[in-house]
Amino acid sequence: MSATAVSPRPAILALAAVIDVVAVLVFAAVGRASHDEPVLAGLALTAWPFLVALAVGWVTLRAWRRPTAPLRTGVGVWLVTVAGGMLLRAVSGQGIALAFVIVATIVLFVFLVGWRGVATLVRRRR
Repeated sequence: MSATAVSPRPAILALAAVIDVVAVLVFAAVGRASHDEPVLAGLALTAWPFLVALAVGWVTLRAWRRPTAPLRTGVGVWLVTVAGGMLLRAVSGQGIALAFVIVATIVLFVFLVGWRGVATLVRRRR
């Protein structure tokens, strides 16, 4: 750990992880609803590839060190979540149409990087 790195409080770490998981679940739920598919009945099927990839991103990037950092953590977690989620969808026989990849990339960027950006701005204004 570098001299400038600060260990986040456990509550902040837990909140960051929960926000990321909720963001992926909301992404999957809205996607299902927008295609008139049963949201709750198929939510796990749609969300699991992205949740697994999100967990891989957290571990690979050691996101617990700076869970709210938009660039150091958010961008990396976003990239791993999108790429890994699409890969897992492909190998599990789920669709990865180009339009879906584009929408998922944009929405997950807004969700996973966006909240971190807002948190950083709020923290700086205090």
